[in-house]
Amino acid sequence: MTTPAFHAAFAHDWQAEVLATRPLILPPRHYVYPQEVEEVERGALELMVRPAGAGPFLATCALGFRDPIVPTGVWSAPRPQDLCAVAGGYAYLIDTAAPERFTMLAYKPVLAVVPAPEQALLLFVGHRAILAWGAEGEAWQSPKLSDEGVTITGTDGDLLQGLGWNMLTDKETPFALDLRTGARTA
Repeated sequence: MTTPAFHAAFAHDWQAEVLATRPLILPPRHYVYPQEVEEVERGALELMVRPAGAGPFLATCALGFRDPIVPTGVWSAPRPQDLCAVAGGYAYLIDTAAPERFTMLAYKPVLAVVPAPEQALLLFVGHRAILAWGAEGEAWQSPKLSDEGVTITGTDGDLLQGLGWNMLTDKETPFALDLRTGARTA
């Protein structure tokens, strides 16, 4: 696995360091995401997280897939205390003020993470649809956009444009979504 990147599109009140391996001596606060998981045996993204106003904790995020096509990294999120960790396509949103609170996204794998700071959204691209995450949690989920493979081609204000593969025609079909609601506009 290459060194995961850090993406800071949103203001955040924490720092995170990607560790090459789990420390031999675990810190007093250690959280494994998800809590009951065999996937950690396949590997994990190990993060030392330092939230504002609290002691550090180790976050062990189970690795989904060992494939370079799926992302691994750390993203800031619309809510300043939230950290988004993606490990081999498994996406976790962790409340750094209360690390026992987290959400693991249902998309397995997430194929891309795209910040939309003007709309205060973090977009998660799956095989067939897009999920938008805002300061209050899941903001919307798009309708089915593809039979297998969604590509975002750009944005224009509140309009997200992309392509989805249509199995019946065996062609890439353009789509447009309203970033405020997730509704398909074209």
